[in-house]
Amino acid sequence: MNHMNKSTEYWQGLDRAHHLHPFTDAKSLNEKGVRVMTKADGVYLWDSEGNRVLDGMAGLWCVNLGYGRKELVDAAQRQMLELPFYNTFFQTSNIPATELAGLLAEVAPAGMKHAFFANSGSEAVDTAIRMVRRYWQAEGLPERNVIISRNNAYHGSSVAGACLGGMGAMHEQSGLMMPGFEHIMQPYWYQDGGDLSPEEFGLVAARALEERILAVGPEKVAAFIGEPIQGAGGVIVPPDSYWPEIQRICNQYGILLIADEVICGFGRTGNWFGSQTFGFTPDLMTMAKGMSSGYMPISAVMVGERVANTLIEKSGEFYHGYTYSGHPVAAAVAIENIRILKEERIIERVAEDTGPYFQEKLQIFAEHPLVGEVVGRGLVAGMVLVKDKKTRELYENGSDVGTMCRNHCFSNGLIMRACGDRMVLSPPLIISRAEIDEMLDKAKYCLDLAAKDLGKL
Repeated sequence: MNHMNKSTEYWQGLDRAHHLHPFTDAKSLNEKGVRVMTKADGVYLWDSEGNRVLDGMAGLWCVNLGYGRKELVDAAQRQMLELPFYNTFFQTSNIPATELAGLLAEVAPAGMKHAFFANSGSEAVDTAIRMVRRYWQAEGLPERNVIISRNNAYHGSSVAGACLGGMGAMHEQSGLMMPGFEHIMQPYWYQDGGDLSPEEFGLVAARALEERILAVGPEKVAAFIGEPIQGAGGVIVPPDSYWPEIQRICNQYGILLIADEVICGFGRTGNWFGSQTFGFTPDLMTMAKGMSSGYMPISAVMVGERVANTLIEKSGEFYHGYTYSGHPVAAAVAIENIRILKEERIIERVAEDTGPYFQEKLQIFAEHPLVGEVVGRGLVAGMVLVKDKKTRELYENGSDVGTMCRNHCFSNGLIMRACGDRMVLSPPLIISRAEIDEMLDKAKYCLDLAAKDLGKL
């Protein structure tokens, strides 16, 4: 069927009739009609009306190698012809899953030598929860089952992931919350730091973990989980003092430290993993998105020696897994993706060239009448839209101002995401300096339009 012969209205009608979208107000979308994306190349997308859009979000934080990489397509096709599927249950493996596990052990921080495969970041987080609790059971301490997270954290959209994350709206819609999850303050200096310096505030935010451990009882706490940089929360970059203090507290109380690397992993911050950028050593890492540049669904939990040794030596059968854990086609694509990241030195380029260039150019927004704070690392950035720059006063309903700005982007050839009152950018890692200039020019134009709407320009 040649779908290009069909009109945009045809696809909008079919979508309206049958397709329920994630994180979407269905009634509002159906009234408006979806935007239908039809092709992509490099950092650009085209819709069914022929409009070209610069993708400042790399899909959903994931298309690290950009669109149209034929090598990834070829890797999938080769594997589909040879072995399209077999499971990794029943004492069986396949070559791509085994090779990928070895490759991940090479690029992961020292001591992380074992991978457990799943299909999405949400599934990886669920796996980490199961692993952590199984670890403590196998160590003879089953009462250590509480996992501490942060307000405004995002750890996926499964039942467990939504409870573990700190998004209030998700908690509300989840109904009865699962027990065993606790939340502490996020390290968001601009909103919560008051008169403290960022470094002082970083220590205060980290010590909230120790306070909660003591309140719950150290003998009951299994782990702490955090994104190196909070992604869906609006690209909240913690002060440099934060993660070393979190590490110290976890070590002091013997609890496991989980880095949710679903967004930060595979080069986003200028290192293979965000934990390396911020100088801490997790016991487990969840990863997905950039692992295959989004070309195939795949995720993993990388497991450090402490947990892996117990799971191997003391646990017996671990009753957990998915039909598609270690899917050979997804694994083959991830292998090729990692090969390209290495051979083309893309992560080094983010660290040494395009990342610093992007962060430097972003600083023009600090002078914008609507922008209070600009933060980022590598090729990810967030800026907060504020009512009053001097007092750091935020808009009462932040999502309205963010949505207003995002809608201008949508109409002017740029995908820049709104997370409440924070505008965020996370372009493909292959973006050039010229494309960064184009992206930021478009972003400024759209911010100016939003500022005019609000009477600030």
